[in-house]
Amino acid sequence: MGTRRVEFLIENLILKPRSTTGFFDFISMKLISTRVSFSSKNDITTIVILPEKNVWVNAMMGMWLAMWWVIGCVLLWSLFNLKLNEQEKLIIYIFFVFWAYYAFKVTKSFLWLLYGKELLKIDEVGISLKKSLLTFGQASPFYFENIKSISYSIPASGSFQAVWEASPWVTDGERITFEYFEKPIRFGRKLNEKESAEIVNIINKKIKSKK
Repeated sequence: MGTRRVEFLIENLILKPRSTTGFFDFISMKLISTRVSFSSKNDITTIVILPEKNVWVNAMMGMWLAMWWVIGCVLLWSLFNLKLNEQEKLIIYIFFVFWAYYAFKVTKSFLWLLYGKELLKIDEVGISLKKSLLTFGQASPFYFENIKSISYSIPASGSFQAVWEASPWVTDGERITFEYFEKPIRFGRKLNEKESAEIVNIINKKIKSKK
């Protein structure tokens, strides 16, 4: 492994972030849309993808989530403070498993809408990709020589996939894919066609300039 690759790994996997972005030190961001921006400085291109922002949807989701947590607290209180027979306890146990699953999934989705972001850094060696939630998330490096077939795919309007991924509960819906050692790597959650095309174009230009 060359010296530059070692530096690439250290920079993206070990060193703590030095800026308020939590991962990138960037200035003069250019907007692709209200949720996608990029900048280029010192042969490094940075791309930031934010979740869709909808204050009304976030507020409704937050209220639903708060109610769901109250239900869970009432369940626990009932289990330890009420005199229940074995059948009643079994019903609460079964429902609590159902409750815990959705509490985890919806809480994670809600936090992603508020504090999540996808971060890409492209330099002369490769691409670093990080899906960040608050201060959590691990940057993964991908070297140019092993990246193949970068493309994007947008579900047809009105299709089941489009309707499903439009839900705020769903945090999947990655639009951009490239092959890395024959393994698909996906990112770009819920991007539209313009945003996806612009990002793919930026990455392709960067890759071609290094060949």
